[in-house]
Amino acid sequence: MSDLEGDGADDAAGGGEGGVEVRAVTEEELPLWLRAANAGFLRPLATVSDEMVAYARARGDLDRLRGAFDRGRCVGTYRSLRQELTAVGGAAVPANAVSAVTVAPTHRRRSILTRMMTADLAAAKARGDVVATLIAAEYGIYGRFGFGPATSMAEWTVDVTRSGLDPRRSGPQEAGARIDLVDGDEVRKFGPELHERFRAAQHGAITRDEHWWQRNTGQQAMPEQPWQEPFYALYRDPSGRVDGLVAYRATDEEWSETLQPRNVLTVLSLTAVTPAAERALWHYVCSVDRVVTVKSGWRAPDDLLPQLLPDPRAARVTGHSDWLWVRILDVVRALEARTYGGAGSLVLEVTDAAGLAGGRYRLDAAADGVAVCAPTGQEVDLTLGVAELGRLWLGDESAARLVALGLVAEERAGAAAVADTLFRAARRPWCQDIF
Repeated sequence: MSDLEGDGADDAAGGGEGGVEVRAVTEEELPLWLRAANAGFLRPLATVSDEMVAYARARGDLDRLRGAFDRGRCVGTYRSLRQELTAVGGAAVPANAVSAVTVAPTHRRRSILTRMMTADLAAAKARGDVVATLIAAEYGIYGRFGFGPATSMAEWTVDVTRSGLDPRRSGPQEAGARIDLVDGDEVRKFGPELHERFRAAQHGAITRDEHWWQRNTGQQAMPEQPWQEPFYALYRDPSGRVDGLVAYRATDEEWSETLQPRNVLTVLSLTAVTPAAERALWHYVCSVDRVVTVKSGWRAPDDLLPQLLPDPRAARVTGHSDWLWVRILDVVRALEARTYGGAGSLVLEVTDAAGLAGGRYRLDAAADGVAVCAPTGQEVDLTLGVAELGRLWLGDESAARLVALGLVAEERAGAAAVADTLFRAARRPWCQDIF
């Protein structure tokens, strides 16, 4: 997750480099870097242990750690990771995932973030990454680097007693399908293939590497966070194929004054590749004995959960936020990677202060949704920043809305409506992970 502890929104205007060196982090400097990252995220400094250093090494991509150093002290941290991001239509594009961004509060407004970000994005562009991604802890920081919020998340809290579900009929509706409680070993066995099927169909989804599965099943737990094994349940279709997986925890047993258990179940992750699996797993978690409240965890904003209940009002929204931010690095490859809502053409003037993806491009989409894109000198239909293109790219934003907000200029009447017809997707994008 990205965070900018103490780096002001106008750091590029505030005092220059000031003797601070921004560069790659050496193996020997990893403990210093981790200590600085802990300080930036307000974690106890003393938690940097040999186990933490070993854990950081095991995650890989150490060659993509950057640090800011002032007289031997690490005062800024930055990390990027290899990633693939699913575009509309199912194609996966190489992405540069930005994480662990901090700047010490003692070193604000010295262009430290700007220098780390500029170097990393240039390296990603040279490497051939199509986009960069991050999850922003603070909204107002990353737009100036060309990132735009491209997906969002919602959380529901379900009053099980009001849902209308009959626990006696909460099993799978497909004849021969079943749900099994499993352990971490079985999750590591079946989960990766299930996730690959999921992300091939869900635009906005990202890759999960082997380290992710080890970390999230306790095989390689984070040293500063003692492992608490959740419950895991697999959904198998009538043929025995795993089509769904849910991980959840429940509170310790609580009793009301009438001696009725009133436990809360929190879903940590629920992945389903068929509607039948999704329905069965939600009905399952809402029918666990002693549970009266289910918290959905962060879900897609158009999740089916409320409508899977006999009484949809039993599920109320208790959280909503932007989530994955996207920064386009290669306009042609990004626009050609996704599919579109029909035939149409647009000429886009893309502005990019960093000089990585700016230019004028013509997009031609065919009736089958496949498009070609190329630089052009033709008259412009829409003028927009690279951050706004990132907002449109995954299909969750409206060009007409951005025009109304003054973020996109409609140079030809009706161009925003054409863009919305082309760019909007039938379902909303969703990234279920944090990195």
